[in-house]
Amino acid sequence: MADSMDIDDSLYSRQRYVLGDSAMQQMAQSAVFLSGMGALGVEIAKNIVLAGVKAVTLHDCKRCEVWDLGTNFFIREEDVHSQKKRVEAVHSRVAELNPYVQVSVSTDVLDDSTDLSFLKRYQCVVLTETKLSLQKRINHFCHSQQPPIKFIGCDVFGICSRVFCDFGEAFEVSDPTGEEPKELFIQNISQGNPGVVMCMDSRTHGLQTGQSVCFKEINGMTELNGTTHQVTVLSPYSFAIGDTSSFQAFAHGGIFRLVKTPKTFNFEMMEQQLCDPRLLTPDFSKPEVPLQLHTIMLALDAFQEQHARLPSIGCLQDAELLLKFTEEISRTLKNTVCINQELVRCVSRCARGCLPPLAAAVGGIASQEVLKALTGKFSPLQQWFYLDAIEVVQPLQYLPAEEFAPRGDRYDALRACIGESMCLKLHKFRVFMVGCGAIGCEMLKNLALLGVGLSRHSGEICITDPDLIEKSNLNRQFLFRPQHIQRPKSTTAAAATLEINPEMQIDAHLNKVCPATEDIYSDAFFSHLNLVVTALDNVEARRYVDSRSVSNQKALLDSGTMGTKGHTEIIVPYLTESYNSHRDPPEEEIPFCTLKSFPAVIEHTIQWARDKFESAFSHKPSMYNMFWQSHSSAQDVLQRMMAGESMEGSFQVIKLLSRRPTHLDHCLALARLKFDKYFKRKALQLLHSFPLDTRLKDGSLFWQSPKRPPSPIEFDLNDPLHFSFVVSAARLFADIYNIPYSEEKLTYEAVSSVLAKLEVPEYRPAEKHIETDETVKKPDQLKMTVSSEEEREAISQLQEAISSNSVTPERLRMTPLFFEKDDDTNGHMDFVASASALRAQMYAIEAADRLQTKRIAGKIIPAIATSTAAVAGLVSMELIKVAGGYGFELFKNCFFNLAIPVMVLTETAQVKRTQIRDDISFSIWDRWTIFGHEDFTLSDFMSAVKEEYGIEPTMVVHGVKMLYVPVMPGHNKRLKLTMHKLIKPSAGRKYVDLTVSFAPEVDGDEDLPGPPVRYYFSRESKSGEKA
Repeated sequence: MADSMDIDDSLYSRQRYVLGDSAMQQMAQSAVFLSGMGALGVEIAKNIVLAGVKAVTLHDCKRCEVWDLGTNFFIREEDVHSQKKRVEAVHSRVAELNPYVQVSVSTDVLDDSTDLSFLKRYQCVVLTETKLSLQKRINHFCHSQQPPIKFIGCDVFGICSRVFCDFGEAFEVSDPTGEEPKELFIQNISQGNPGVVMCMDSRTHGLQTGQSVCFKEINGMTELNGTTHQVTVLSPYSFAIGDTSSFQAFAHGGIFRLVKTPKTFNFEMMEQQLCDPRLLTPDFSKPEVPLQLHTIMLALDAFQEQHARLPSIGCLQDAELLLKFTEEISRTLKNTVCINQELVRCVSRCARGCLPPLAAAVGGIASQEVLKALTGKFSPLQQWFYLDAIEVVQPLQYLPAEEFAPRGDRYDALRACIGESMCLKLHKFRVFMVGCGAIGCEMLKNLALLGVGLSRHSGEICITDPDLIEKSNLNRQFLFRPQHIQRPKSTTAAAATLEINPEMQIDAHLNKVCPATEDIYSDAFFSHLNLVVTALDNVEARRYVDSRSVSNQKALLDSGTMGTKGHTEIIVPYLTESYNSHRDPPEEEIPFCTLKSFPAVIEHTIQWARDKFESAFSHKPSMYNMFWQSHSSAQDVLQRMMAGESMEGSFQVIKLLSRRPTHLDHCLALARLKFDKYFKRKALQLLHSFPLDTRLKDGSLFWQSPKRPPSPIEFDLNDPLHFSFVVSAARLFADIYNIPYSEEKLTYEAVSSVLAKLEVPEYRPAEKHIETDETVKKPDQLKMTVSSEEEREAISQLQEAISSNSVTPERLRMTPLFFEKDDDTNGHMDFVASASALRAQMYAIEAADRLQTKRIAGKIIPAIATSTAAVAGLVSMELIKVAGGYGFELFKNCFFNLAIPVMVLTETAQVKRTQIRDDISFSIWDRWTIFGHEDFTLSDFMSAVKEEYGIEPTMVVHGVKMLYVPVMPGHNKRLKLTMHKLIKPSAGRKYVDLTVSFAPEVDGDEDLPGPPVRYYFSRESKSGEKA
């Protein structure tokens, strides 16, 4: 992977958008030494091998034990039986995650007398399960090398974990945040000292004082173009840039962009950091905990050094001993630490155990630090990070000691933390997980290690995902391998999960979860569940799954990532708000006229090219097929049109039929004419309608920023961009018209000879309306009125087609194309990239490379395995709390950005109650129930609600049908009708959910909403429910 051409985009495309090519190349030249193949070590190994470093050496001296089956997802039962060394058991399974990474093993003893010079061939050393004195020795060695070897020490003891980083005294970071610098348009720049820059349209600039911006495309004050200035922020919309008083006056236009400035970070060695640590605080509701954990974990290290073991599970003497060590260490710290004795005892009891989700979360965080160490991309952790799972074990601390005692099975490490009763709850759990992508794979691995949904306990995990595996998935969906490409995600993930834990019961489906599958994922289906987990990549699907979970009163765990950012949201019946309780602001749509005629930035030209693809190669062929499916005979269509009948879409369809190409040469000619239409005629027409000196009513220039005047492009086959456009468009026309072709017909010589014979008509300006109003939406082509002249033309075209016998079944069929961004052989991205680049050239917009074009056109969400592992780990810790039925204050939502790095754990949002009357209220989780019978009338229903819940409804609605609205004519007569007659339920339907409203307390106010009311058609229907 020496230069950018060698990055395998089909594998790494989503990660490239997170790290960038320069960082990817640095990684591909770096070697990592990773010691300790326990729960944390194997997580880090997985993540950095997926990321694509050059080489990893896995080091470990222990043999596989039963215990490892519940903490290490790459150790199998046969490895335990054959007493294999852990590192040998995991080696091949880690290596097959990424063919580009050399994975080797070492079982050499690493101790206080080992010669450390072998570490000089590595750029980063990561230690897990290593005693503190050895960590300090190795850190000292790494720090003193030139250049320093980057050092990371991390540990998980039961419910607490730590990560420590030392990247040397002057660690250079090229890009501290990883944020894409925004380009913003300028409204005005004053002449003065300092000069003040105002953003256009009151857009916020998001800058901080001290940052630098560069300028381009300014008219008037041209001295600023191409220069960089430090800013002083004055307001969210303005900033000062130094003396502009001697410059020419600002006229119009101009763009500024934040300039990324490298930053140098200074690190101290672990030895110096022990007594005065620099800590990251993840949970501001307990800011004292990181320092407390620092002290307790150092006490655990001291305990280990002295006793060559960790405290025994449930041993009170060991807990007191650990407390003594903690007090001693606290006296060596620079800052006073308040010792929490309860926390020390808790840590002591669990220290030998392991919470696999905690290892997963910390593994994700530590792996991102490895990637930072190798690339200098993103801000490194300075220097300690502590994450705990205190809330998971807090309610369990008074259980008898035997709850936590080992039983010789794969769950012993987990049992040491959460006890046997909680393990049983997890075994019996019934979970529905929607989505088996990156988060889905990580979740399944965590569920397997936690023993969720075991068949012998009647537990089950139901998973569903309609997608097939693609090569780009392999970079982070770690249950999949190259041989699985084009197989279903859900069934493949299920089989891989059963290899980790064969005791699980997994039911894999290939369905979407949406209104169309409500007969499968019915209320009856939900009634058997304990929990719903979303592993989705879009908001719409999350909203739907959330609404189903709320109406069935089931807990939901949601999570998502975008690059290095991640979030988790925990939704618990009767305690928290739901996903739908908050709405993100809608995405800003690009105005139709901007896309059509006045693009200002590269996103506009890419979206235009994408729309052209949709219209020409997907929408029109689909419309064509639908038209001829519903009107099978062209003769019949002709007669109806001649009789004056207007048929929707007929004009466009007949135009396509009459101009239908039959040979590749025709497709090339068509593509060449499109070039002229898009990139020459469009510009000439705009400049005819709005000459460069056009002024608006207020006297200002029409063509001023953000409007850019176009320049027509003359076709030149020798220009690679022009050639690429014509060839890719011709290929796509051939595909939709089912015209066979060979690649030799698309060589430069072949294309040149075809186009040489083509006569391109001269451009004549038209007097047509060009939309400039940004509020106007795109008109619907099918609904547009067709003039009588166009109708006559269509009739004669159809007559000609029929008389020339060119209306054959084959010619009445087209093949619509569906945009596929990840297949470089299909020409889809070639068309979009060349069309966008040509339009950008025409409007003097800075072009984007193919990678950036693909991301924007394909709406690709940047993704990396580190963030995915971290969110899935955090969510899985909350799953244990849901299984335990914990109280509101113990649940945590999380937001993190591993790039900065920041992690914020917060309480979940408490559910709101809506007051109907002083003594009557409801929340989103409430549902009222009324039982009726065959003769039960609407009036009976109203009375029953009043009798049962103390208030009579004023309005009753079923779906979109209004059953009873008093002001509607005739509705009072409905009171005597039976519910059966009013609702007309389908056969077998037992109940319906009705929406009711109540009269306001004060006349003139709006009606008050109520909770959904489930109306059962008979008492018997409560059993054997069917939604």
